[in-house]
Amino acid sequence: MAKNEVFKQGADLSVTCSHPTSPVSGDPVRYGELVGVATTTEDANGKTSVTFQGVHLLSVKGTTGSDSAVAPGDKLYYVDANDPPISKTSSGRFVGHAVEPAGYTSGNLIAAGATGTIRVRLSN
Repeated sequence: MAKNEVFKQGADLSVTCSHPTSPVSGDPVRYGELVGVATTTEDANGKTSVTFQGVHLLSVKGTTGSDSAVAPGDKLYYVDANDPPISKTSSGRFVGHAVEPAGYTSGNLIAAGATGTIRVRLSN
């Protein structure tokens, strides 16, 4: 189980990730067109256990290419060249949706241009 997993659904797959080159448990990863979260660190054979479902705490940037706040329910995308790779930049691969935390009342989860760790529901 990844340390940043909030809710688990489905089985993990052992795959060779397309990005990043050496995933660590808890990293968002890309496997072809699919985006998931590494549940183990890459092994000596280049394989990483990955989940493609559930809710995870992930680093997200408030941008669409220009500054844009992240609100609950916003669609999020994975762009290899970005740091962090998850944002609202729709030229990337679809990740899932921003999810409000327990006790949330109103407002944005991440301010425009800022980076923060939020709950992300993977939607593969």
